[in-house]
Amino acid sequence: MTDPLPEGTPLIRPSSTDHPLYESVVEACRSVYDPEIPVNIYDLGLVYTIDISDDNAVDIVMTLTAPGCPVAGEMPGWVADAVNAVAGVRQVDVEMTFEPQWGMDMMSDEARLELGFM
Repeated sequence: MTDPLPEGTPLIRPSSTDHPLYESVVEACRSVYDPEIPVNIYDLGLVYTIDISDDNAVDIVMTLTAPGCPVAGEMPGWVADAVNAVAGVRQVDVEMTFEPQWGMDMMSDEARLELGFM
């Protein structure tokens, strides 16, 4: 069991939204789809953190809709391949996590609309 986080610590580490490559990395993540759901992984809320260093190394923390997802072993590679194709990206590391557990409330409005939840 892990130690509890100090009060006020976010469950999901913030992304590097002010980095010049951030929007391009987001678009690359949007090109990856969960094969069972017709919505990209970014709008599904599966990408928790996009951390881009000053030397353009990208660390992505993501999850799956369920721990037993049949593509669990392949999805990180699909994301890394998509982001590696972004001009200027030096390297990509994709880390899987199940904390916090994914929920339908993490989906974008576009994803909810696409799946008929709004």
